[in-house]
Amino acid sequence: MLDGKFVLDNLDLVQKKLASRGAALDASELLSLSEERRGLLKRSEDLRAERNRVSDEIGRAKKDGRASASEIEAMKSVGAEIARLEGSLRTLEETLRQRLLNIPNLPHDSVPPGRSAEDNVEVRRSGEPPRFAFEPEPHWDIGQRLGILDFDRAAKVTGSRFTVYFGAGARLERALINFMLDLHTRERGFQEVLPPFIVNAESLTGTGNLPKFAEDLFKLEGRPWYLVPTAEVPLTNLHRDEVLEAEALPRRYAAFTPCFRSEAGSYGKDIRGLIRQHQFNKVEMMVFSRPEESFDELESMTAGAEEVLKRLGLAYRVMALCAADLGFASAKTYDLEVWMPARGKYMEISSCSNCLDFQARRANVRFRRGAKAKPEFLHTLNGSGLAVGRTVSAILENGQQADGSVLIPEALRPYMDGLARIG
Repeated sequence: MLDGKFVLDNLDLVQKKLASRGAALDASELLSLSEERRGLLKRSEDLRAERNRVSDEIGRAKKDGRASASEIEAMKSVGAEIARLEGSLRTLEETLRQRLLNIPNLPHDSVPPGRSAEDNVEVRRSGEPPRFAFEPEPHWDIGQRLGILDFDRAAKVTGSRFTVYFGAGARLERALINFMLDLHTRERGFQEVLPPFIVNAESLTGTGNLPKFAEDLFKLEGRPWYLVPTAEVPLTNLHRDEVLEAEALPRRYAAFTPCFRSEAGSYGKDIRGLIRQHQFNKVEMMVFSRPEESFDELESMTAGAEEVLKRLGLAYRVMALCAADLGFASAKTYDLEVWMPARGKYMEISSCSNCLDFQARRANVRFRRGAKAKPEFLHTLNGSGLAVGRTVSAILENGQQADGSVLIPEALRPYMDGLARIG
C-alpha cells in the first residue's frame, strides 16, 4: 500500500508513475476524502478542547457550589457529538484505506518503460539451447508416453488443469524440491520454513492479493480461509504487526508449498501440460531487508534462482519487466525465462521482485535502527526459486533423447538414487 500522505503530496508524480503501468488514479475522490477527513479531525479536536475547557470551569464551579445542571448536560451532548464524529472518522479512514489498497505499487525509476510484455528488456542470458536431430516433443507428450504424467486420470479425479505424477515423474518432482531447498539454505543463507498452506484474508491483504484479486483465489467454503496462491503470502505475514531489530536484517526465508490458483481469465492460454495448473509446487524465497539494501538483495535473490537453472544445465535469459508488466505489489521485477524446445522460445520460470515498503505498509512490518529510534517500514522481496512443475517440463523437453528417453541433470541424480535416465 502506498503512503496516503505521499500520494496526496505528490499527485502529479503518482499519476504519472501509475499511468506508466497502465493504471489510473481518481485524484478527485482521494482529495475529497482527505479534505473531509481534515474537517472531521478539526471539528473533533475543537470540541475536545471546548469540553476540556468547560469541564475545568465546571470543576471549579462545583467547588464553589456554582455548577449548573444545564452546563453539565451541555457537556454530555458535546461528548455525544465527539463520539459521533469519531465514528464518522473511522468510517472515512477505512474508506480511504480501501481506496489505497486498490492502488498498485509505483515502478522504480530503474524500471524500463513499456506498454506490454513485448517491451521487457533482456538483461543477460546463459547457456545454449540444445540442438536435436529430430523434432522435439512437448513435455506433456513425453510425460504421457513415459507413463510419468497422467492428465486424463487427474481430470477424472478432480478436473481439467491438474496432473497425476507416477514413478520417476513423482521422484523427479520431489528431487527438485529437495535440491532447490538445499541450494538456498545450505549455500545462500536462507532459513527453511514449512508454513501453513491455508491463510486468512488479513495475510492476503498484506501481500496485495486482496481485495483486488479475489477471483484468482480458492476460498474454503464456510471458512474465513483461502488456499495459498504462493508461499510469499504466509512468509510475508510471519512478521505482520511486528517490529524487528535492524541487526536481525536481512531475514531470508525459503519454503516449499503447493500453490493453488484459479487462473481466472487464462483460458486458452498455455493450459496444456504443466505450465498453467490450478495446483502446482513451488520453492519460494522471501527477504525482509533494510531499505538501503533491498536492491542488492534483489540482485542476490535473482542470482540464486539463476544458480538453480545453471546447475540443471538449462539455457535461460533474465528479463527486466517493463512498467506495464509489473505485478501489483512490485516496484521492480526480473523474470527468468527457460528455453523450451517444443515451443522454440523462452518461457517464464521465476519472478524475483522488490516490493519496497508496499507490502510492509499493508502488513505493518517495521524495524528499529536503535533502542530509541522510531520504527520504520522495511522492504520485502520475493522470488520463485523455482516453480517446480515448470522446471520438470523444462527438464523433459531439454533432456529428451532420440530413443525416447530423458536424461536427468547430474545435479539431481543424488536425489534420485543415481538414476540418470527416464526411459
